[in-house]
Amino acid sequence: MVVTPTVVLTIAGSDSAGGAGIQADLRTLAAHGMHGATVVTVVTAQSTSETRAAEFLSADLVGAQLDAVLSDLPVAAVKTGMLGTAEVVSLVGEHARAGLLPNLVVDPVLVDASGGALFDDPVPQRYVTELFPHASVVTPNLHEAALLVRAPVGTVGDMERAAAAIGAMGPAAVVVKGGRLGGQRSPDVVWSGGVVRRLPAIRVETCNDHGTGCSLASAVAANLARGMPRDGAIDAAKYFVSRAISSAAGWRMGSGHGPIDHMGWSG
Repeated sequence: MVVTPTVVLTIAGSDSAGGAGIQADLRTLAAHGMHGATVVTVVTAQSTSETRAAEFLSADLVGAQLDAVLSDLPVAAVKTGMLGTAEVVSLVGEHARAGLLPNLVVDPVLVDASGGALFDDPVPQRYVTELFPHASVVTPNLHEAALLVRAPVGTVGDMERAAAAIGAMGPAAVVVKGGRLGGQRSPDVVWSGGVVRRLPAIRVETCNDHGTGCSLASAVAANLARGMPRDGAIDAAKYFVSRAISSAAGWRMGSGHGPIDHMGWSG
């Protein structure tokens, strides 16, 4: 019997070094048995240690890609990464509002690796008003959460308060990622249905951690596409990423932050 794979769409940027963005999303989706469709929003020239150049695609071209996929493929879930311009955020929001982006997982890529804001308003505000109300899950890191709630997020308690505050912006669930928290543990905080809980994990000492946020959001989308309940989809995604980090911990790939082991190559 032939089984047709489930389709998950990622709307994100391209990483030429293959560690994050569309490339990480596609590996994550393949590892979950999904067919990954793509809408590219930005093309970057980057290595494991630096981003040398980036060019955002026009809203017209992003829209053409999006309409081509949605008019032909049975998309079961959608993940967004770096969207870039306010026009593209609004474009994706229009499709979400029309019910065309099922099981929407929003990874709000709004800061750089050092925590500096990548975009001025209205980009963050359009995420809040045009995307979050239609999202099944929103997955900010510490810096993104701080930007969204306009308050420092440096402790697990701060993460819990930020998750609840972002939950009040409309998404069904929020995962505040604690990978940059420091210390021996790497907890995430989940807000879902008004309840806040923690997802614990032991921190793995490694420089191969590029694309972890992209991979978590993509794994959540894949699990939702499978029909998993929202909390189960989040928990399974956390386990997937933790295992992929551990598996790639000893890799030597590039001079900076290398990728994680989505495919279980290192067992």
